[in-house]
Amino acid sequence: MCRLAAVLVAVLFFGSCGGRKTARVNVPRPPEPPPATQSPSSTAHSVPAKPAPTTRKQAGSGAESATGSISETDSFGISPDAQPIFVQTGTASWYGPPYHNHRASNGEIFDMNAMTAAHLTLPLGSIIRVTNVKTGGSALVRVNDRGPFVEGRILDLSMAAAKKIDVWRAGVAQVKVEVLKAPAPLDTGGRWCVQIGSLEEENAAAKLQEHLQRRYHTAQVTKFLSPVGVWWVRIRVAQDDRERAEQLVRETQTDEGSVFLVRLD
Repeated sequence: MCRLAAVLVAVLFFGSCGGRKTARVNVPRPPEPPPATQSPSSTAHSVPAKPAPTTRKQAGSGAESATGSISETDSFGISPDAQPIFVQTGTASWYGPPYHNHRASNGEIFDMNAMTAAHLTLPLGSIIRVTNVKTGGSALVRVNDRGPFVEGRILDLSMAAAKKIDVWRAGVAQVKVEVLKAPAPLDTGGRWCVQIGSLEEENAAAKLQEHLQRRYHTAQVTKFLSPVGVWWVRIRVAQDDRERAEQLVRETQTDEGSVFLVRLD
């Protein structure tokens, strides 16, 4: 009996220990889930998209050209080693407000932040290289306007072009103008006129208009107001002939304003 009791005690002891012991089973870990796909917006922030080629309409051509290169856009399609067909040296100034967003001579809306310039006689649409004689800074610009209507100056740069070649702060500077491309001959053809101004009072402009109309019966004489509030008188000779317009410049004198030879096209 004593031996039987000892066996029962041993069975109960080991049985109770086995009930509290937890079995361990090695279960393989599931694979890591793939990283979540980024949304288009988050991808755009981390990897900038390549810009699409820019399309720029050439003034007066009606044709569009596409280019993805900034340098090509800035060069107007001109080769870096292009030789000038005409060179002129003189004083350049610049203009911006209040002409910004007004119509330029070629019909475009003038943008002072574009690389453009005003010249009295170069064909509209000409591509020119302008170099600051003092600093050596240069830029290519397109002629899309007429001016400057100040004696002794040959070129009016847009504000952007003036900043590019260090004319903006100085206001005026000596420059070299090299014509690299022109849509029309420089020496022949063209439509020419004489422009007189600027006049502060409309009455003075009207009197000058009447006087010139009586003097030049075959010419068309008009007056118009500029964006800065001054008046101009324009004489368009018969057939817009250059030689006749040059003759009028030589023989026309006025107590107010200055006389300029201007090409219209």
